[in-house]
Amino acid sequence: MANPSVEVLYNQIFINNNFVNSVSGKTFPTINPANKKKIIDVAEADKDDVDLAVNAAKIAFKPESEWRKMDASARGKLMYKLSELIDMHKIHLANLESLDNGKPFSDSLLDIDAAVSTLKYYAGFADKIHGKTIPADGPHFTFTKCQPVGVVGQIIPWNYPILMLAWKWGPALATGCTIVLKPAEQTPLTALHVAALSKEAGFPDGVINIVPGYGPTAGQAIASHHDINKVAFTGSTEVGKLIMEEAAKSNLKRVSLELGGKSPLVIFDDFDVDEAAKTAHDAVFSNMGQNCCAGSRTFVQEGIYEQFVEKAASLASQKKVGDQFDVDTQLGPLINEEQYNKVLSMIESGKVEGAKVKAGGSKIGDTGYFVYPTVFSDVTDNMKIAREEIFGPVQQIIKFKTLDEVIKRANNTKYGLAAGVLTNNLDTAMKYIDNVNAGSVWVNCYDAINAQSPFGGFKQSGQGRELGEEGLKEYLELKTVSIRKNYNF
Repeated sequence: MANPSVEVLYNQIFINNNFVNSVSGKTFPTINPANKKKIIDVAEADKDDVDLAVNAAKIAFKPESEWRKMDASARGKLMYKLSELIDMHKIHLANLESLDNGKPFSDSLLDIDAAVSTLKYYAGFADKIHGKTIPADGPHFTFTKCQPVGVVGQIIPWNYPILMLAWKWGPALATGCTIVLKPAEQTPLTALHVAALSKEAGFPDGVINIVPGYGPTAGQAIASHHDINKVAFTGSTEVGKLIMEEAAKSNLKRVSLELGGKSPLVIFDDFDVDEAAKTAHDAVFSNMGQNCCAGSRTFVQEGIYEQFVEKAASLASQKKVGDQFDVDTQLGPLINEEQYNKVLSMIESGKVEGAKVKAGGSKIGDTGYFVYPTVFSDVTDNMKIAREEIFGPVQQIIKFKTLDEVIKRANNTKYGLAAGVLTNNLDTAMKYIDNVNAGSVWVNCYDAINAQSPFGGFKQSGQGRELGEEGLKEYLELKTVSIRKNYNF
């Protein structure tokens, strides 16, 4: 099933249901992070290509277009058909995802299953989006009407390429918007393949457009475009601020942002230490640690701290790191040289500032972007590794004494994407839930993300919500209509 020689069928820009070269003729390479070798050259979109894609999306959104006149239930059926096609092509897509991203093949399969579930969930919502009648004062019949916001720009990251595509496309298509999506330049291949499947499913021309390219060119062109009515972005807080600035300076387009995190996972000494170590391990090392909501600040109560550290180090040391297509691999390479160097730099800073390396702590060879799963103990709140997002396989274990103390320390960050707590005391869990500043709080589990549940952050972890019914609201305009009663039309 796993096939490192998977054929890349699509490497051009996708506009108006056609694959085309970039206006400039430029291309860029996409690289296999396991061996640093080029997979293929991909057409590089910039402002001119974004303009063409937006124009196609505008035409597809005109009132008389096939897409706008389509029954909402028919939209849902198209989305369901696309999800079925993705499922049919799952093996090919998983191979592409692993080749381009570096994640183990088994992880790519799980991501694609989740993407299929997300699209099916939103397909079911397509004909269930409606307004309300309002018993307003005065001689009026008043109701609200939900309308699609229009042409939307979507910019997705490299850590979960096909899953982030589904998170963005699901609510946008269910509400009747048209799309211009920029995949991350590191991982464009699965988005382009799914674009071909969308055409096969029967989506009308211009509804879905894909513009692979770089953030400062293609991404900036989307954020600043006057004919895009909403932009959705998943990525770093720094880039999210730039997108918000461009959106404000252009046409004050709507913005939804899912950004960085430095999420606390708090473990109390009444919880089973073996289960805690395993939960915390998965919370940090999932997807090579390249996860915005990773439980990267592991707070452990002092009574079990030393025992927990030893178990955490043992789990990390046993983790199999290697090629993404090896059936035994549990941890693949980091995405690229920039991320690789950043993670190694953060590890060195931890050593310099006095944290103790209990496992890992170095790179693995020079063939690919591999780093040993690393565990630090004796971490304090002021250390760089405890304050800044690492986005790599590095666990920081921090000691605490009391619930009130750890809540304050958990909240002492600019981020607020997620938080977790492991305890057998319901009062402890409820106080933590009530007081921690995070968009998602997981109790006696971690990363419990699904299509039905809203996801997003507090503070500088973003604004707006994805997934669930809340995710639809980001793509809708609400119109209030009042009709005078007893009027002779």
